Amino acid sequence: MTTAADMTAALTAQAVVLEEPRRLGLRRLALTPPTAADCVVDVDFSGISTGTERLLWTGRMPPFPGMGYPLVPGYESVGRVIEAGTDSGRAVGDWVFVPGARCYGDIHGLFGGAASRVVVPGARLLAVPEALAEQGVLLALAATAQHAVAGSAQASAGSEKRLPELIVGHGVLGRLLARVVIAAGGRPPVVWETNPIRANGATGYDVIDPAQDSRHDYDVILDASGDPTLLNGLIGRLARGGEIVLAGFYEAPISFDFPPAFMRELHLRVAAEFKEPDLLAVRDALDEGRLSFDGLITHRSPVADAAAAYATAFDDPTCLKMILDWRGANG
Repeated sequence: MTTAADMTAALTAQAVVLEEPRRLGLRRLALTPPTAADCVVDVDFSGISTGTERLLWTGRMPPFPGMGYPLVPGYESVGRVIEAGTDSGRAVGDWVFVPGARCYGDIHGLFGGAASRVVVPGARLLAVPEALAEQGVLLALAATAQHAVAGSAQASAGSEKRLPELIVGHGVLGRLLARVVIAAGGRPPVVWETNPIRANGATGYDVIDPAQDSRHDYDVILDASGDPTLLNGLIGRLARGGEIVLAGFYEAPISFDFPPAFMRELHLRVAAEFKEPDLLAVRDALDEGRLSFDGLITHRSPVADAAAAYATAFDDPTCLKMILDWRGANG
């Protein structure tokens, strides 16, 4: 019979490892022994990010804390706690969302969630309904959307909520941004998308090509495109005193012409990474039925086919979210 002590002494995991840009494979890695504050989680599902992970794959990721190769990517995992430290605040059997891990010794954990098993502080885990199953991986992107949307509302404290009216990009993040705006009580936003393959799948809002949009008085614009060349065009679409929120991840420097921004008294905000309150807000919206993840996961792959799955996630415009299935990888 294998005891908890035996398991802790020999913790290993299968993990996706980017050895260097454009070279990815599966490796079995030794895991850092857990402390009293840590949990050991067996991962069932993880998601592939087409933003940050694409930049890691191509080698174009800007300098970032913990950056270096080889690395384990991923910050969108869900699974079950199989061991809980006395100070972890969690219990064996908890179904949890894992926003990444750093438990691989000399292998960089950036962001470290794409593995069959992880060691992670219990304080970083979020208990979620097991009924979410694979959809639980979307909590990270939904919390990112919540963080971007809530920041606009907070910026106008003491007045009517200042929620986004225009969202740029109809990938999975753009769709979640639109859904979060509606869940927060806002009017259905307009969403811009130039790729007709991505234009379908709207739920309660309109998706249009920007060339067909004549408005130049948007109060808040959320850019989820990650395209650093769009800013001047977006400034031209703002009302005076309007705000542009950069919610994507930008690999190149961003610049803009000053006179149009000056005339509009532009507010420019960068939405940073999500925080625990954002995760809790998303979980509450899901529990209350104000938010749904339906229709956002389009592709699934066994982890044995991880290399092909990453290629599909990055290159196939029909792929909104690719899920890796880790079930059985620890057997």
